[in-house]
Amino acid sequence: MILDSTLIDRVIISSELKNLAQVESLIDKVCESKNVSEDIYGNILMSCTEAVSNAIIHGNCFKNDLNVEVLVSELPNSLMFTIVDQGVGFDFHNLPDPTAPENVEKENGRGIFLIKNLCDEMVIDEPGNIIHITFNL
Repeated sequence: MILDSTLIDRVIISSELKNLAQVESLIDKVCESKNVSEDIYGNILMSCTEAVSNAIIHGNCFKNDLNVEVLVSELPNSLMFTIVDQGVGFDFHNLPDPTAPENVEKENGRGIFLIKNLCDEMVIDEPGNIIHITFNL
């Protein structure tokens, strides 16, 4: 499915949480231009800001000399947001279940679970520093 996509916009930010505003502006612009419904817009905003936050915090470890790139691609009847950090990646095959009783009270560990449940398709590339999040329109 990724091969059938057309890049329509992108932004590159340094690894500082204050730069999430630039990502939100990109999402606003793209969703407005594609007449995305409010429900889907909310899912896109939540998923992408979570993925970018993860990239800044966990991927690039707040190193502001490292960048996070957000690419927006159009596919037939959907939009795909790709978030790329410059970190070493993570083992996304063995994530703890945030709904398990021993994890419910933990403050962290729900990001990927949240993204997966808000989007229509999520693909993480090896070694874990690129995530593709797709939303059907």
